[in-house]
Amino acid sequence: MVTYRLLFLLSFLLNTQVMAQSIPPTTITDAERQYAVELLQQTKADLLKTVRGLSPVQVTWQADSTRWSISQCLEHIALAEMGIFQLQQGSLKAPANPARQAEIRVTDQQVWQILTNRRGKAQSPEVIRPKGRFPSVEVALQSYSQQRDRTIAYLQATTDDLRTHFWQHPATGTIDAYQTLLLLAAHNERHRLQIQEVKDAPGFPTN
Repeated sequence: MVTYRLLFLLSFLLNTQVMAQSIPPTTITDAERQYAVELLQQTKADLLKTVRGLSPVQVTWQADSTRWSISQCLEHIALAEMGIFQLQQGSLKAPANPARQAEIRVTDQQVWQILTNRRGKAQSPEVIRPKGRFPSVEVALQSYSQQRDRTIAYLQATTDDLRTHFWQHPATGTIDAYQTLLLLAAHNERHRLQIQEVKDAPGFPTN
């Protein structure tokens, strides 16, 4: 009887260990991972398509002194690409706090809707305001592309608990680390739309 109980206990412990190893330590589903990866991939492709073939005259043209040029938009996008990902990674270093989920007032889809709504104007933080930090548009795009690829690779492989770490964005309020990656894609699209507005503006150079 003792031997039987001992074997049963060993079997139970072994099975529990195997089950624990088979459950990935992450709170995002496969569908959530795929959604975010595809969003990051698509917004990158759309941005590169929108600026492809533009001349130096076109990328530096401004509708007026209060509006950014395409090169300024691209500098801002590239800087934000690095900055927002660093904020996301920084939020993961704080202790997990599931209770803060109650602070979130936006769904994953609303993060996209809020950021891509060009009717809602926002002031860029000074740290990512365009000031000519890149020597050329090509260098800005290279920096952007490299960081975006790193972000996608991270998201495809991460087992970080993205739903229990948080920070506060001025447009969305409190969001979790997963939503921050959606925000990154949405910010990209917001300023791609801004670039398209520049291209569509009266007086935009034809070449």
